[in-house]
Amino acid sequence: MLKIGDKKLINAWAFYDWANSVYSLVISTAVFPIYYAGLTASEGFANTEGKITFLDTLWNPTTLYNYAMAFSFLVVAFISPMLSGIADYAGNKKKFLKGFCLLGALSVMSLYFFTGKETLWVGILFTILASIGFWGSIVFYNAYLPEVALPEQQDNASAKGFMLGYLGSILLLLLCLVLIETEVFGFYDKQFGSQLSFVLVGLWWLGFAQITYAKLPNEEKKEIPKDNYFAKGLKEIKKVAKELFAYRELKIFLISFFLWSIGVQTIILMAGIFGTILGLETLNLIGTILLVQFVGIIGAFLFSRLSNKIGNIKTLKITIAIWGLVCFIGFNLTKDTPNIEIYFYILGALIGLVMGAIQSLARSTYSKMLPKTEDNASYFSFFDVTEKIALVVGMVTFGILNSMISIQSSVLALAVFFLAAFISLSTIKKTKYVK
Repeated sequence: MLKIGDKKLINAWAFYDWANSVYSLVISTAVFPIYYAGLTASEGFANTEGKITFLDTLWNPTTLYNYAMAFSFLVVAFISPMLSGIADYAGNKKKFLKGFCLLGALSVMSLYFFTGKETLWVGILFTILASIGFWGSIVFYNAYLPEVALPEQQDNASAKGFMLGYLGSILLLLLCLVLIETEVFGFYDKQFGSQLSFVLVGLWWLGFAQITYAKLPNEEKKEIPKDNYFAKGLKEIKKVAKELFAYRELKIFLISFFLWSIGVQTIILMAGIFGTILGLETLNLIGTILLVQFVGIIGAFLFSRLSNKIGNIKTLKITIAIWGLVCFIGFNLTKDTPNIEIYFYILGALIGLVMGAIQSLARSTYSKMLPKTEDNASYFSFFDVTEKIALVVGMVTFGILNSMISIQSSVLALAVFFLAAFISLSTIKKTKYVK
């Protein structure tokens, strides 16, 4: 069995980012949002006002998508603390990781059957289930970080995961573009190419995850009567909550993390739809998203090294400031902006520079701030719930402002959350591993 700090163990753990990041890129950001926006705007799908019908109610397509994603985040926020408490008590984090991964991969592949107005329910249902599978697995994956890497290794280990994720997702996205933009099985059909892409994402995610499963440490299992599982899980999470709120720095960090996650995750999820509304061509949108991934590899590497020199908190504050700049640039972009493609590429480069950086540093900073414990899944469930509630707030806020005012006002509103996060983060004092 590999010991904590072993490079083989760290590499195997980080490889799950290679496996699951294709969901983040192809399904959450690139192909599926553009596919969804194009399909729901097509003739015969939307009415003359651009509204679509779902559950006998007329919806703005973007708002419906926002609310579907927000619902999935609420589900994960509700179930992950209980499940993580059970996982810590029973010693079966790997089983939960595998279960959520399987749910996510199969749901992504089921999006193949979303082809038009009659199957809108398929698109919405499996979008929700895929999101639950992805974010649910992340809770247990992140919880392994303090068990595979020593505190001084965790910034670089976390960054390595995101770098592998960006690289793997770029490769698969390029393959998906070949399927979408060229002849497939003797004929040219963008919709069919997109459908095949969804299947490929699920197979990639499930297949490469096996490499991680093979190396992660097996935990000591406890015999628990089945009727006590939830009681023990609830007791475990209550114990961790009491411990967590006794640490001032952890509380402040989670508040700051909540605030910036509202902005970061909403921008990532809505970037493709934002570009579509601005009138950008599909290839320009995909090109920008690819640029984000390429720059993201560089950004994750550079900022992890910067954190080694000036500390995690100062580095995070720099990334937050750049995210605020992203919001102001996005607010000023409209369909009538000259050379809109160039500005969107600049925006994409800025997002890429800090996207992986802030996500990897958030994970490693929180990990280094944790007390020495065996309840890592429970602690990381609070980290995950914070992010999911932030996603709900972000998506709902974005959806309401978009439907009532404009999508530009939604983007500008996110800058307020980044400012509040910067102020909150500034009150954190130095700790043993974080400065």
